[in-house]
Amino acid sequence: MNKISRRAFVTSASAAGLVGVSGLALPYYSRASQRPAFTHGIQSGDVDATSGVVWTRTDRPSRVMFEVSSTENFANPLRLAPLDTSPASDYTVKRLLTDLTSDQDIFYRMVAADLADINAVSEPIVGRFRTAPASKRDIRFAWSGDTAGQGWGIDDTGMKTYATIGKHTPDFFLHSGDTIYADGPMKDEVELPGGSKWKNKVLIDEKRKVAETLDEYRGQWKYNMMDKNVLGLNAICPTFYQWDDHEVVNNWSDSKDLSADDRYSEKNIHVLAARAARAFHEMTTIRYEPSEPGRVYRKISYGPLLEVFFLDMRSYRGANGPSMQDTMTPQSRILGEQQMKWLKRELANSNATWKIIAADMPLGLIVWNDATNKAGAEAVSNGDNGPAKGRELEIADLLRYIKNAGITNTVWLTADVHYTAAHYYNPDKAQFQDFNPFWEFVSGPLHAGTYGPNDFDMTFGPELKFIKAPTAEQGQNLPPSAGLQFFGLVDIDGATEQMTVRLMDRDDNELYKVTLDPVHSA
Repeated sequence: MNKISRRAFVTSASAAGLVGVSGLALPYYSRASQRPAFTHGIQSGDVDATSGVVWTRTDRPSRVMFEVSSTENFANPLRLAPLDTSPASDYTVKRLLTDLTSDQDIFYRMVAADLADINAVSEPIVGRFRTAPASKRDIRFAWSGDTAGQGWGIDDTGMKTYATIGKHTPDFFLHSGDTIYADGPMKDEVELPGGSKWKNKVLIDEKRKVAETLDEYRGQWKYNMMDKNVLGLNAICPTFYQWDDHEVVNNWSDSKDLSADDRYSEKNIHVLAARAARAFHEMTTIRYEPSEPGRVYRKISYGPLLEVFFLDMRSYRGANGPSMQDTMTPQSRILGEQQMKWLKRELANSNATWKIIAADMPLGLIVWNDATNKAGAEAVSNGDNGPAKGRELEIADLLRYIKNAGITNTVWLTADVHYTAAHYYNPDKAQFQDFNPFWEFVSGPLHAGTYGPNDFDMTFGPELKFIKAPTAEQGQNLPPSAGLQFFGLVDIDGATEQMTVRLMDRDDNELYKVTLDPVHSA
């Protein structure tokens, strides 16, 4: 796999070329306070063979100029039309780079000119990514979820798991959801067992309370991008985002009732979800879908060996409840009818060897809506260990379809439960048996409290192949400093087409490894 330089691109880039082609005068380098600045680094994402999304944010209304090059020294770059930032989008800007060459290192450079003083120009900022291959080659990507949760923020070490992932130079990073914790206020210090303290060295006002306003939701994102490890990974590796509940509020659905939660002055879950969704799309590199602006579910084709199908198990679900319906109705669904039709169609049309189904919640683990009383389904499983009911009906229908349509080599990846595990779904052990065996891998948190393990629901016959979670003696909500922060690495061999999955911790220890052989249709 091609190793790319990790040094700071900014020091070697020049702003003059960008400004020259924009029609502006050459910049004068005034005092830093008079010049615009990029406040939260850069990001790339949703990269395929010929395109990718890039993002940045400025500190004031600015004209952002772009160059794209296949070389780090920006010899003969492609200069794009500038884009303006404004308060309407909190000074963020993102664009889709198109007509790229497959399997190519892409370097992108941005410079910002102050709209109020067009000759005041920022220092340049530079990032890179690699486009997907058009032919078979080795592929490596990482996944995890759950960032800045349970009050654990940026300490002296910072969000170390991001830096550990970066050392593996993945082609992309798949963030499985709970990208922020909008409902998780932070304090300056947290008392730890034994008399020590966790100190949030970096803290902003937006993280001291639950998010309710649009600006407060935006602040949750900006906080994460104040961490050096997050910024470092963003600069060299595309992130493919999906979301779950904590982007809005814990366990949200249409039945979420905040009337007794004194932390919230805004009690309407639909208002909160709308503000959260806008912030999510402003602050990430997720692609814009004209047919449904704000859509999260999508497919990314990554060459002949891999396609990734991102699910949205939050936006179209029925209200959380017992999930014991005998028939499939809008209330018993978790994906929704339109998303399910899309998923079936895209899986059936896929010619990729491996089909990764990126789910924001696990299939066979019980996640209670009311954890204290162990009541109500928050994820798929309803906890009765019986035939498919409620949300399980929709998943049973999908698994049956995958089998009957002859769709092979599906692997499910998820996070959500704040520990790491490998599950093998065996129809011989299941109550619902009309499906082919498959694997599900769980890995997280990235930087949040460690919990678990969760109980299994045996409707789909999950077998536990590996687990790393807190012991009874360790308890729950362990801080990141306890070391139980996890991510997964996936390697696809370009020659053999085998997929190797490794479960890792933040100190880069390999905890579990399995190699899967592809099934080739006759």
